[in-house]
Amino acid sequence: MPLIEKGQIVEDVFVRVADDGPLPDGVPVLLGIDRFLKEAAALKGRQAPVGIIWPNNRPIAEIEPYLGQIALIALNFPSFRDGRAYSQARLLRERLGWHGPLRAIGNALRDQFLLMERSGFDQIEAVKAADAEAFDEATHRYTVFYQPATDARPSLLRQRLGRAIPGVRS
Repeated sequence: MPLIEKGQIVEDVFVRVADDGPLPDGVPVLLGIDRFLKEAAALKGRQAPVGIIWPNNRPIAEIEPYLGQIALIALNFPSFRDGRAYSQARLLRERLGWHGPLRAIGNALRDQFLLMERSGFDQIEAVKAADAEAFDEATHRYTVFYQPATDARPSLLRQRLGRAIPGVRS
């Protein structure tokens, strides 16, 4: 599947490894959380980055003790109707202070790209390459937001309290 990062299709350097599969040497790996937790101590000395796939039905706070040894967190969208990964992303960014890459995997639909970005996702595993163009269009469609989010764009209230909005009369 194509990987979208900052509106561009990029190569995914992380290799997904099954829970019973061997770990390739010197290659960034993406592991399921059960395998990661079983092997966390041994993975500390690994010479290549380790990413995890976090299921959306587990409390995200469980990962806090391991954040220092993780290079990437992938949050799962098993269905377009299941938005728990949005909450997990915000908790990771705002409460747990995660500054590393955050990837959306699973059922990521085009009309959800803007919300994914605003929730803190850096990367989206897209269904097809044309989604990169759709991502760029979706994330630039709106310039004013009512809700605060984890991205750098201030809410309308923050804009009004902090400074005048260019081109808008108060």
